[in-house]
Amino acid sequence: MELSFFKKPKEQTKICKKCGYTLDAAKCRETMSVCPSCDAYLRMSARERIEMIADKHSFKEMDKKLKSRNIIDFPEYDGKLDSAMKSSGENEAVVCGVAEIEKSKCCIFVMNSEFMMGSMGVVVGEKITRLFEYAAKNKLPVVGFTTSGGARMQEGIFSLMQMAKVSGAVRSHSNAGQLYITVLTDPTTGGVTASFAMEGDIIIAEPNALVGFAGARVIEQTTGEKLPEGFQRSEFLLKHGFVDMIVERQKLKYTISKILKMHEV
Repeated sequence: MELSFFKKPKEQTKICKKCGYTLDAAKCRETMSVCPSCDAYLRMSARERIEMIADKHSFKEMDKKLKSRNIIDFPEYDGKLDSAMKSSGENEAVVCGVAEIEKSKCCIFVMNSEFMMGSMGVVVGEKITRLFEYAAKNKLPVVGFTTSGGARMQEGIFSLMQMAKVSGAVRSHSNAGQLYITVLTDPTTGGVTASFAMEGDIIIAEPNALVGFAGARVIEQTTGEKLPEGFQRSEFLLKHGFVDMIVERQKLKYTISKILKMHEV
């Protein structure tokens, strides 16, 4: 596997969609992209999350050069891929690699909502699968940050196949006796939720993150019932046993490091 050193993420100004507060790059770093005005969680890029969670200079990236291609000749997909690469600065919707978290070595993958809303295509599935295979072979835990709109429709059935493919790699990693921690961030939906996002040994969620398979409107139209308030949010999932804990962003590194140390042999 090709390894390359992590480059510092591109700094940017963010505007809170809830209250309109503007966070400059310095404020984003200081607050970890949590609005200081209303405490809303702003979305983070994969690079920002890695900088937040990994020890300084410890991250080494895997399979950075892998790129999607238009395998079923879907109309306008080539242009959308080019646009996503330019706007996000990434080749794909997930970044994978090896890192240390408070000196505990692990494999890590971080999905990126800035690349086609973190949609799962063949390359996303391949990169995460390779990461789990590497982790199983080298007896390392995996920490995964999910954010996704689901399977990438421009790749048809091949995108849906990644659900089973990654799940198989997760099972092999588990059979090797290794730990898998998932962190659900806003939003985690569709086929990602229906597979590896919910397969962690320990499942953590950020506050008020949207997590679900089908959209709330689709469910209401299908069932003909009004959904309860807060449905598909982290707090609702915790109450109904779908996640193990909700952790504030500022405490994620500390919490994950403690879990990793508890499971070290």
